[in-house]
Amino acid sequence: MNFKISAALIGTLVLPFAVMAQNVAVVNGKAVPMARVDALIKTATHGQEATPEIRAQAKDQVVIREIFAQEAEKQGVANSAEYNKIKAEQSGMEYHARHILVDSEDEAKKLIGQIKAGAKFEDLAKKSSKDTGSAENGGDLDWAKPASYVPEFSAALTGLKKGQMTEAPVKTQFGYHIIKLEDTRAAQFPSFDEVKEKVKQQMEQVRLQEYQEKLRKSAKTDYKFAAEQAQQAPAASAPAQK
Repeated sequence: MNFKISAALIGTLVLPFAVMAQNVAVVNGKAVPMARVDALIKTATHGQEATPEIRAQAKDQVVIREIFAQEAEKQGVANSAEYNKIKAEQSGMEYHARHILVDSEDEAKKLIGQIKAGAKFEDLAKKSSKDTGSAENGGDLDWAKPASYVPEFSAALTGLKKGQMTEAPVKTQFGYHIIKLEDTRAAQFPSFDEVKEKVKQQMEQVRLQEYQEKLRKSAKTDYKFAAEQAQQAPAASAPAQK
């Protein structure tokens, strides 16, 4: 009988163990590379040497994140309630407005009269508005939802038609406004591909502990979490009773 083992055969036996050493776990048939653990530890410790406890926690987090990522992919994040909720919050109409802000009602009335007489809204905003953030741009407030403004301003803005200006000064806590509506549009919302990573992160954050445990326990993995090892340790180290 030939007891010699070829170098090639030895290589086939050793290789799987080398590959396994490079992974922290296998979750539902997918390998989770140890490089993720190293990267997480490097970020958390700012490059300092990690304690055994920190390394154990990092391993747990990497495996849990892989479980969540697989679940998110399985459910189809684009159709998930989380994405739809975010999109609903951002829906509605956006308004492109300009305004001129002054201290007194009389001053605001004079400016309204000048605009009606032919003066340009933008020129008067640059010259007279005390809102320095928008004055240099002719009072331009860019696109925004009405809820972005104080109630008095929002109510006056939404009551205008495209190209219209408020006939009377609008008083708010900041002073007296003259508001002009340039245009309206449906609120712009990024496509799923643009917010995919952000939605995934939010999904992870809002998962309840019970759901986390359910996923963790149902996942097919060879990895043992730190808590499980701690529970098993006393039993393993307990002295045998006579």
